[in-house]
Amino acid sequence: MNKKITTSWEDVKKELLKDSATYKEYKSLEPEYRIISQMIKIRTEQGLTQKELADKIGTKQSNISRLESGEYNPSLEFLKKVAKGLNKELVVSLNG
Repeated sequence: MNKKITTSWEDVKKELLKDSATYKEYKSLEPEYRIISQMIKIRTEQGLTQKELADKIGTKQSNISRLESGEYNPSLEFLKKVAKGLNKELVVSLNG
């Protein structure tokens, strides 16, 4: 009988981030993925489809899909439109 070994994403992530090159790349992408995750969460909490959000801000559903998948680097103006479509304010800051 085969035993299934289950590992949580957090455990896998911890193991992968032990590698310094992987950690460096992860940290460089973190801001993008943080904002994408927030936008997806808010959109779904509001019960909006990608198409509905796109219609609200005057763009195509494919643009929202590409944004949410991380496939393209949106302009600050586009992010502001998305935030407005979600009834939110985009806040950008520099920390350090």
